[in-house]
Amino acid sequence: MQKTLQQEVTLSGIGLHTGKEVKLTIKPAKENTGFVFVRTDLEGHPQVEADVNYVVATERGTTLEKLGVKITTCEHLLAALVGCDVDNAMLEMDASEPPILDGSSKYFVEAIESVGVVEQGIAREYLVIKEVLTYNDPATGSEITIIPSDTYEITTMVDFGTKVLGTQNATLKNISEFKEEISSARTFSFLHELEMLLDHGLIKGGDISNAIVYVDKDLTPDTTEKLKKAFGKDNVSIRPNGILDNLNLNYPNEAARHKLLDVIGDLALAGVKIKGKVIANKPGHYVNTQFAKKLNRQWKLQKKKNVPDFDLTKEPVFDINGIMKLMPHRPPFLLIDKILELSDSHVVGLKNVTMNEPFFVGHFPKEPVMPGVLQVEALAQTGGILVLASVPDPENYSTYFIKIDKVKFKRKVVPGDTIIFKIELIEPIRRGIVHMQGYGYVGDTVAVEAELMAQVAKNKVD
Repeated sequence: MQKTLQQEVTLSGIGLHTGKEVKLTIKPAKENTGFVFVRTDLEGHPQVEADVNYVVATERGTTLEKLGVKITTCEHLLAALVGCDVDNAMLEMDASEPPILDGSSKYFVEAIESVGVVEQGIAREYLVIKEVLTYNDPATGSEITIIPSDTYEITTMVDFGTKVLGTQNATLKNISEFKEEISSARTFSFLHELEMLLDHGLIKGGDISNAIVYVDKDLTPDTTEKLKKAFGKDNVSIRPNGILDNLNLNYPNEAARHKLLDVIGDLALAGVKIKGKVIANKPGHYVNTQFAKKLNRQWKLQKKKNVPDFDLTKEPVFDINGIMKLMPHRPPFLLIDKILELSDSHVVGLKNVTMNEPFFVGHFPKEPVMPGVLQVEALAQTGGILVLASVPDPENYSTYFIKIDKVKFKRKVVPGDTIIFKIELIEPIRRGIVHMQGYGYVGDTVAVEAELMAQVAKNKVD
């Protein structure tokens, strides 16, 4: 089920790049809201959804903009929400940038856990990865790939070509381990980048306690004075491990773990929970968000097709013998072989289409095609299971068509195909009238769809 916070929680701090004090309040939100930023400092409290299509910049962080309203450096907060298994939240801020805190997601996670997470009344949807998807950036050599997996896994590999950092890897086997393994990994920068950012006034809220600084150049007196002034320190120096002082690493591979954290936050902008294994080589906000756009398009396509995702090798709810106990139909007019799933409002059935079906003898025998009317009949029989399984004596009832509407045939069904039929109630059953929407899929393509209405009637007794 979808989840949100049990109650609101507030954090305050300074934005890393703006240097502005900001108050962030994370509030519960209703089902299917997603993550929505609210700028309480602006007239009308405009909202910006955490949607990858609003990404306008990826330098030093991910920036969203909608109708001129900006949200900057949103990735650490979004990673915490995903890591805490939250689906819906309103994120009220009185500035454009969430507080940087210690440069990780740790304090966001602790805040969310302090109020707790609660299940909601609508089932969560997933982008289920069924084939390998890849995005690469030839200019940087960055590449992100996702492969099928039953859970959300992430592996990151970083190599900045510097001796002080070297090559690092990090892996999260399951998103449920985010708090312990990833949330406290802090943001980092190289000294040459930091100096450039300071010179351009782009890192006003940083100090040595919320960013790891890898020293990849000589610490000259001029640079030392810049750092002392920026961080309000009397002195700065280099530790033996090559980072600036006043900070100890939480992990030897903290840089790779933070890059993994960024991947989670940026991919949250795809707008859906993911089931797949992400492998990111030299990730950055640009490549992350470009890949999130690709996942978002894949998700929209998956929703449009609405293809059921089932393991066809699992034990069915009803096999052919169970079906014949519920329904009066018999071969050759029994057109479903298995029922894969059944609830009060939907049913999923399966038919294996073989060459020895009797209708292939005369229906385009040189190029056999399953008749469209029989595809609709198979949809109806699957819907009949939904109805008859709910009565104590199904053998005494039958279902009869009273209306067929909006029928579309989108693909030929031929010998060797397996059709999966999905039927959902359009409205509750009343007075024996059943109003259903049905789809038949071959692979990931809709072959037939129809809106069906039927009447459940008691059989006449001889």
